[in-house]
Amino acid sequence: MSRLPLIFVRHGETDWNRELRYQGQCDIPLNDLGRRQAARNGRALAGLLAAGEWRLVASPLVRTTETMRIALREAGQGGRTFAEDAALKEVHYGDWEGLTIDEILARYPNESRAREADKWRYAPPGGESYAMLAERVAAWLETMDTPTLMVAHGGVLRALHHLLAGLPGHDAPHLAVPQDRVTLFTNGAVLAI
Repeated sequence: MSRLPLIFVRHGETDWNRELRYQGQCDIPLNDLGRRQAARNGRALAGLLAAGEWRLVASPLVRTTETMRIALREAGQGGRTFAEDAALKEVHYGDWEGLTIDEILARYPNESRAREADKWRYAPPGGESYAMLAERVAAWLETMDTPTLMVAHGGVLRALHHLLAGLPGHDAPHLAVPQDRVTLFTNGAVLAI
């Protein structure tokens, strides 16, 4: 696993986040609060980005690319371009995407109980588990050859905490992943900015 510095920014809030609706890989835009969160994170990044050369990469979903653009602008780096990588997409919730937690409980009671029993390994119908997401992210980390700023999703941040900080798989899905915080992974340490 890479020991190079990795700055992680979760995309800002969307209306589906506010509604507690499973987004997964659905392409949902930021809302006004999400744009303010992205701007806050950009201001927090200004010093780090000015101090060194960082590779810039985002999940290709609109909520992450918009977050990256806003953050770069607020960090004084608005002219920079960034790569998009599908390996950084959110965990795929399959048939559950677009549904609220209450709708999932009503429509999929047995599956909901199975997921609660093992949130790390359970894959919703037609979707993927956090363990599967971690494998995808681990393969991406193996390609990381320079300090990187990544804008991605809550599930990706949980996978990174598992892979880079040693958080046990059974705990990772329960990790709080705020949208108004920058996370720096470096030499086994995790810092919130």
